Amino acid sequence: MAVTWRAVALAALGLVPVLLVPETFVVLAWAALVVLACALDLALAASPRLVEVRRSVPASVRLTESTASTLTVRNRSGRRLRAVVRDAWQPSAGAGPNRHRVDLPDGEARRLVTPLRPTRRGDRRADRVTIRSFGPLGLAARQVSVQVPGRLRVLPEFASRRHLPSRLARLRELDGRTAVQVRGAGTEFDSLREYVIGDDVRSIDWRATARRAEVVVRTWRPERDRRVLVVVDTGRTAAARIGDLPRVDASIEAALLLSALASRAGDRVDLIAFDRRVRAQVAGTGGPRLMPALADALAPVEPALVETDWPGVVAQVQQRMSQRALVVLLTALEPAVVENGVLPVVGPLAHDHTVVLASVADPEVAELRRRRETAAEVYDAAAAERTELERAAVTLRLRQRGVEVVDALPDDLAPRLADTYLALKAAGRL
Repeated sequence: MAVTWRAVALAALGLVPVLLVPETFVVLAWAALVVLACALDLALAASPRLVEVRRSVPASVRLTESTASTLTVRNRSGRRLRAVVRDAWQPSAGAGPNRHRVDLPDGEARRLVTPLRPTRRGDRRADRVTIRSFGPLGLAARQVSVQVPGRLRVLPEFASRRHLPSRLARLRELDGRTAVQVRGAGTEFDSLREYVIGDDVRSIDWRATARRAEVVVRTWRPERDRRVLVVVDTGRTAAARIGDLPRVDASIEAALLLSALASRAGDRVDLIAFDRRVRAQVAGTGGPRLMPALADALAPVEPALVETDWPGVVAQVQQRMSQRALVVLLTALEPAVVENGVLPVVGPLAHDHTVVLASVADPEVAELRRRRETAAEVYDAAAAERTELERAAVTLRLRQRGVEVVDALPDDLAPRLADTYLALKAAGRL
């Protein structure tokens, strides 16, 4: 039961007779009148338990985009329903005005739309639907909350897709589908042409030279239909906040852009999110189904506050990749983590595959390095410089083991990783 401002106003109105006749029985009589009026109003209100509620919500929406939750309310109470219906959601679902007034005759139905604009990716779930049914006098209301399940999957924003057209243009240049054709690098035979000074003598085709009576060389292009495995680290380092978002969100953006580019290049892309167990995986999916599958698999991924099992990562790679492939490790370039976890296992992995380690840099560290006005800022700058030197030393050790390292700010990580992929493809290292 709930009382409204009208019941309070009716009770306050009793001050008039009390002031005129300041007797106890007057107070008691007016209080009894208010209680009786509220009870009568409550008895005449439609029962909210006899209201049928159904929910309709889209299966998914991309982060920053808008959608809506629709409630279908049908009155089966036998009385006119005068009510306020509240459609509750998690705060991160970004629900707009979610209290709806309804005046519904018996047997009729109405749709109530609650706008949603999620602020976080993942599964956003609906809370209970609360129905507050008022009597004809508007003095009191009967209230009930019912479970009407609903789930909205919020997909990653994929803001880095704005970089895709320019990278696809460069990819077409590599593949020879535009006027520009890259020659010489790669592993897949393309054509023969006359030798010019500066060509690698190892590319000379001696049989063709003997037939034509002129020196000709073979030209190559990057091989297609290669394997790409993207590993997203979801261990404790992925939970660190870089700006307003956890590090794993920047890794997801980079994984999506690389996967879109590699798929368009004709490569087969697999993905796993791993810490001590597989949190998400996409395998054996290609063509137009790949990107929706990746977005759906990565949407609910959240970091786990555990140390990543790097021998387990290598085992997962060996289990999935029987031939040479590009293995992209999206993790943190933290010296302690790399020295104790990555370095002991990355050597054999780099021997069998082309390995790229991509990490997002913290822009606050660069800001600390610039501030040196006070003594405290000088100490902070010194600590930031030491951190950068340690990252540089770890990067050098990784490269000595044959690992390509991409270290960039959150907005730059995805395009930098895509550029590294194109450079490897142009060099014939895939």
